[in-house]
Amino acid sequence: MTEWLDPAFDWVGHFSPSPYVRALTAIVLFLLLAKLVDTLVVAAMGRLLRRWVGSRRAEAVDIGHRTIFRTVVLIGLMIATTLAGLSPRIESITLSIIDTILILLWIVAAVRGSALTLDALSQRPSPPAWARPTTAPLLNNMLRVVLALAAVYAILLAWNVNVTGLVASAGILGLALSFAAQDTLGNLFAGVAILTDQPYRIGDYIVLDSGERGQVTHVGLRSTRILTRDDEEISIPNGIIGKAKIINESGGPHVAYRLRVAIRVAYGVDIDKVMELLDARLPNIPAFVKHRTGTFPWRIRPGIRVAGLDWYRHPALRGLALSHELNCEIYRLDREGIRIPYPQRDLHIRDWQGSGTEPARSRLIAGHSVGGIDL
Repeated sequence: MTEWLDPAFDWVGHFSPSPYVRALTAIVLFLLLAKLVDTLVVAAMGRLLRRWVGSRRAEAVDIGHRTIFRTVVLIGLMIATTLAGLSPRIESITLSIIDTILILLWIVAAVRGSALTLDALSQRPSPPAWARPTTAPLLNNMLRVVLALAAVYAILLAWNVNVTGLVASAGILGLALSFAAQDTLGNLFAGVAILTDQPYRIGDYIVLDSGERGQVTHVGLRSTRILTRDDEEISIPNGIIGKAKIINESGGPHVAYRLRVAIRVAYGVDIDKVMELLDARLPNIPAFVKHRTGTFPWRIRPGIRVAGLDWYRHPALRGLALSHELNCEIYRLDREGIRIPYPQRDLHIRDWQGSGTEPARSRLIAGHSVGGIDL
């Protein structure tokens, strides 16, 4: 490992053959080398991170500067330790200490660097799904756990600890815990999927397939909480809500929500007059959206639609504008003398003669008539 330093050591050896002098020479050379490498790394990082501005760029350069400089110095200390002529036990302990410091140095740099990178990615106008503001903290915490486990494993190896038995025991323990905490793990993975996919966000109004409706107040790893209009908070495990059908009323390109109200008027009324009056009064409602734009033409502005004439029912909400025009034209046939039949029922009264002193009685066989137009 020190062959490339042999010329320098031979030159120092002319003045002093002492191993301590050779070790000190290695330290001095690696300090100079650390300064040189540090200058090159800082310049390279400055060019690579030129798009980063402000304190984020300065912090990234500081992480690279400190890590590289200290790494080269620690490598010099390791070489100096092997050249100092120490006893095998003291040399082994010293090398293990330096290895531990080097491992911790890089783990800390990795934790800081990953957090800084995730923060920079989450601030982009279109961040990736795994680096959104809602998922970046989760991923950052997971990376910290993985790095901490890797650091423990590397430190044990640096101190010559046999980790085979520990790894096997940890595997058995993890298997037992996975069986004991199936529901918790299911909720955890479902929470990660919800935070990544984002079918709803905090502040959205959602409707569950069981009928509950409320505003999302918290999206965690274990559960999601919604607050109903009755000021009741419902906590739903993510494993359940991840499999349920969710209607997000705040989803789509617009937050505005469409409300359909059925109004029935009698046959014979002027439907054009009815639509004119309703169209004039609806904008008086403060919460009414007067001008709305959207993807579909019928979303340009709120309006009134004739949905049916009693004897005609549209089976779905699709094509509502077309069915409105069709129903209006059918209803206007009345102006041409073509009458629309009213729904009716026939009443039959059956009489029978009572026996003895029992008087004659009547029985109502059929019901009443109902007719009208659905708006």
